[in-house]
Formats: sequence, structure tokens, C-alpha cells
Amino acid sequence: MLGFVSTDNASLVSCLGDPQRTVVAYRELLRRGESAVGAVRAGLRDPNAAVREGCCRLLDHLVDTESMSALIAMVGDPDARVRIAVFHALACDRCKGDTCAPGADRVLDPALHHLASDPDRHVRAMAAELVGKFAHFEVRAVAALRASRAGDPSPAVRKKAGWFIPGGTIYERTRPSATG
Repeated sequence: MLGFVSTDNASLVSCLGDPQRTVVAYRELLRRGESAVGAVRAGLRDPNAAVREGCCRLLDHLVDTESMSALIAMVGDPDARVRIAVFHALACDRCKGDTCAPGADRVLDPALHHLASDPDRHVRAMAAELVGKFAHFEVRAVAALRASRAGDPSPAVRKKAGWFIPGGTIYERTRPSATG
């Protein structure tokens, strides 16, 4: 890590595309936190898919309101690894809390689209997680998850979709309480 102490954030972002340096660069950018967000956001436009993926993974932890739109725009990335990282970042509250969590009005439509038609099963599985966040109050989410549970070609996607429909383990565990 000492080799990165004087390295600027943009150079560290470019190192995300180098398999020999990506782990150390990722950790250093994460350590730098808010001061690195601008360079990480700019890295979403890098021609190297590994850089874009790393930036999406970093924004999972460092996202701010300004970065959320850029992250949402990445759901259409041509590389499946990037789309997986995007859907994880949009679905995962564990990494960032839900202060920046986007609402259904911003992410449900792209998540529904990818759950139904993305060619990569891993992307569909991550899209199921994002769609599942809205299953308690969005009928379209439940309908899409049921359709995926019944007809997705991947057993893993079918299983994951089942977790988020009424009766599924995650759906029941996250059910809003009747009191409150």
C-alpha cells in the first residue's frame, strides 16, 4: 500500500483494471472515502470493464446522492460483471445503510427488465434481489418474482425469486409489522 500513498485518485481508479494491483487500489480508494468519490464516479465511464466493475463495487460503500444517478445508469452496461455489481450496489443496504437507497420510482423498472430478460443468470439473480426489496408494496414486483420463480431457465434464479415472494423466507422475515 505504501506505493499508493502519493498516487492520485484517478490513477488508483485506473489500477482497478490491473489484476496485479486491483485489490490494493480498491482498498486504498475505500480508505480514502469521500475524497475519492469523484474519481470513482468518473471511472464508471472507463473503457475497461474491470475498472467500471470496481467503481460500482466501491460506490456500493461510498455512494452519495450525486453518484446514485450515475450508478443507476450503469444497469445497461454491456458487461455482465458490471451489471451484477450495479444490481448488488442498488440492492444492498448492508454496505451503506439505506440513507441513499433509491426508491422504486428510480430502480424498479430497470430491475424488472433485467429480471425478465437479461441473458446472464447472475445478473437476473441480482435483479431479483433488487425487485425483492419492493415486494411488500409493489404488485409488479411480486408478479415479476412469481414469473421468474415459475419460468426462469436457471434453478438458482428460480430459487432466489422464491425467497422474495409471499411465503418465501426473505419476504416473511422482512414483512412490515402490523403494529407501527
